[in-house]
Amino acid sequence: MKIAMWSGPRNLSTALMYAFAARPDCAASDEPFYAAYLQATGLDHPMRGAVIASQPTDPARVAAFCTGPNPDGKPHWYQKHMTLHMIPAFDRGFLRGLTNAFLIRHPARVIASYARKRESPTLDDIGFAQQAQLFDQVADLTGTAPPVVSAEAIRANPGDALTRLCAALGLPFDPAMLHWTPGPKPQDGVWAPHWYNAVHQSTGFEDPEGPLPDLPPDFQRLSDLAMPHYDRLLAHSL
Repeated sequence: MKIAMWSGPRNLSTALMYAFAARPDCAASDEPFYAAYLQATGLDHPMRGAVIASQPTDPARVAAFCTGPNPDGKPHWYQKHMTLHMIPAFDRGFLRGLTNAFLIRHPARVIASYARKRESPTLDDIGFAQQAQLFDQVADLTGTAPPVVSAEAIRANPGDALTRLCAALGLPFDPAMLHWTPGPKPQDGVWAPHWYNAVHQSTGFEDPEGPLPDLPPDFQRLSDLAMPHYDRLLAHSL
């Protein structure tokens, strides 16, 4: 099985990748379209040059990789994907060859976290609109709504949320998913030193978060723009 988990940034996505990578039956890959996205858009992201040098920049080549043989001969392969990387110019036919799922987090939490790593986020940067579009495309391709899991549900009860996610994917739950060793991981992208400081200190999912953060007016407007897309997927959450 090839599991493509689609989320925006700062969605608990790296921790969930570590959870699946902790399974002995599962390989993991980190944002395989990142270099192709940066090359195609010309956007200036942290460590841009290193990212582009570390991965193929041809989206067709990346799609062939994602639908090709599983790494290390593992029966399952978890692919962490960012929805914002799927720009309109990239063909999405490869989605048919994957088991797609979606990870969501409340926009206010995403924006507060993202702004600490990169200034002045836009709606395109946080990926909610692209996520809703991809969700619809996958549903059209498969004839059914793909699984959706929320970061809040995972942090509230990791064992229960991951058991339900695995069931929706057709996998047995493995308790190994609840713990991992601290520090960098072999599957980390080259960008990990900028983005993964907190998760590298973790050995499992953190406790539930408190109240939603207070946002300055410009960030609140951005959250308001993202909310309809978030609410649509939340209605399908496990």
